[in-house]
Amino acid sequence: MKKLLLSLCCLVLVNCKKNEPQSLNANFVDVVQEDKVDASIKFPSEKTISEKTTAISKKVIKNGDMKIQVADINKVQSQISTLLKNNKAYIQKEEFQNTDLDENLDLTIRVPHGNFDALINSFSTGVGSVLSKNISSDDVTEEYTDVSIKLANKKIYLEKYRDMLKSAKTTKDMLEIQENIRDLEDEIDVSEGRLRFIDDRVNYSTLNLSLYKEKVRSSATSKIGFGSRFGDSLTEGWNSFVEFFLGIISLWPFFLLVPLVIFLWKKWRGRKKDRSGNNR
Repeated sequence: MKKLLLSLCCLVLVNCKKNEPQSLNANFVDVVQEDKVDASIKFPSEKTISEKTTAISKKVIKNGDMKIQVADINKVQSQISTLLKNNKAYIQKEEFQNTDLDENLDLTIRVPHGNFDALINSFSTGVGSVLSKNISSDDVTEEYTDVSIKLANKKIYLEKYRDMLKSAKTTKDMLEIQENIRDLEDEIDVSEGRLRFIDDRVNYSTLNLSLYKEKVRSSATSKIGFGSRFGDSLTEGWNSFVEFFLGIISLWPFFLLVPLVIFLWKKWRGRKKDRSGNNR
């Protein structure tokens, strides 16, 4: 009888050991899945997090493109520097091109959101003749709120996973939790980067300003003398000749066919004459 009882106890202990990891793994799966969180773990609902993010102010990104014709780019640059300083703006990028026909100065300007309209008006009225202007506004409040809610959720889940890691019993559970932690940390970095980018674009608007000066070269208005224009004409004529000559050279494969065509044509004429002589 004692042996029978002892055997039954051993079987019970073995079954308990077998069922323990399965129960732990099942609980772990329920907890680590975001869509199937175990009810015993108190995760805040999305409604609660949403209520915390409703205080987000409206997020609007403003951008603009302007092209202005000016009489003297150098003089206008000093005027623009004053306008930028008054509106707390700065030049992010600058490109200058000087050709025979015109001068172009392209500026990428970042200006605080509240000063954007004032800066546009200053350029429109006191710098030169506005050739084109395009202003756009993009409301990104919904995107910003959505990213903020998801980011808050991920941070809460991350803390829960870290707490679970401290109480993990098996190596398998620890590895799975650590993998989830790494994935969440990467997603959090991406979300935070997106929010920083949106904040930057909202807080500082972007204006692409192009200053244009046309060079007029006519006999009535130009200060360039006859000698300079004569030299330019010679240069243009020489360039045209060089282009024509290079164009002919580019046809060299066809020139190689000319001797072959002449040879075949003479050979054909010779055979034709021989046949005519034989017929006579």
